[in-house]
Amino acid sequence: MSILKELWHGNVCPQTDSRNNSPEMKELMEYMARHHDDLLKTMTDEQKEIFEKFDDCWSEYVSYAEEAIFEYAFKLGMQIAVTSIITE
Repeated sequence: MSILKELWHGNVCPQTDSRNNSPEMKELMEYMARHHDDLLKTMTDEQKEIFEKFDDCWSEYVSYAEEAIFEYAFKLGMQIAVTSIITE
């Protein structure tokens, strides 16, 4: 099946495929989770509420950033592909 058909049928998911694609990223995520938990243990309920709001905003920001990066990379890839076809 072609990559376009795979994408159409939902078999290609860049968001999940790209998040843990290296041992370094996986290790960093584990560190972040551990530090997140350790930090929560030291906080008051009010601080936890503020931190949760920050965490939610950060997650939303990262989602927007990933979308923008994906769009840019896709367009760049298409420009490279078109240029290589034209110059051949």
